[in-house]
Amino acid sequence: MKNYVLALAIAALATPALASGNHAGGHGEKMAVGDPGDKAKVTQTIRVTMKETDDGKMLFQPAVFKVRKDQTVKISIKNAGQSDHEFVLDREDKIMEHKKVMENFPEMEHADPNSIRLAAGESGEIIWTFTTDGEFKFACLIPGHFEAGMHGDVTVAAK
Repeated sequence: MKNYVLALAIAALATPALASGNHAGGHGEKMAVGDPGDKAKVTQTIRVTMKETDDGKMLFQPAVFKVRKDQTVKISIKNAGQSDHEFVLDREDKIMEHKKVMENFPEMEHADPNSIRLAAGESGEIIWTFTTDGEFKFACLIPGHFEAGMHGDVTVAAK
């Protein structure tokens, strides 16, 4: 019984920290995928639509895009669906870690520069500089959305 009460107390104290921290990139950790960008340095706009389909799938269009290392892009995101969706950009392992946290805290607030949550009909943007070449992911981590197909790939090519 003591262990159960202790576990509840720890969970209650940890919840605000999880809800306000940088879940995708870690607390203060430099993100492998890059850094928040300067709007004045944007060289490309990538328009991404989030939506559901009649057959129950949830998806991003496009689900794949390519950029160059050190390129600053504006990712213009529109939720054309009927439910909330989010766009989280990071390494695949960090996406999967964040997904597990979201399963326990589905209403988690995000204040991370590499993510945005939008209600149906809303639009937003992420300005990002991709500082590392390689393969990265983006996903909606609201429980059930990733499994319904809501994830994609970013290739960052060396200069």
